[in-house]
Amino acid sequence: MSRTTTMTVRLKGDLSDYVANNVGEHGSYDNVSEFIRDLIRRDKERNEELAFNRLKAELSLAFAAPESSYQSLTAEDIIARNKA
Repeated sequence: MSRTTTMTVRLKGDLSDYVANNVGEHGSYDNVSEFIRDLIRRDKERNEELAFNRLKAELSLAFAAPESSYQSLTAEDIIARNKA
């Protein structure tokens, strides 16, 4: 189930001016809430992309490793390692 959260944010100076310039008749957004939601979505996407890129880098290293560096493990080996 989705929930709604109401937040109050106080901005001064450059940050306040920046938001004001992006909202309203001459801005890209109709209201501040729309602007903030878009910023949060973009930040979420950026973080997901960073995590995905880290995973790809780890997998690339694993697949590039020589065959001799691999060791055979059973499910029990993995469970015991994760418990330690």
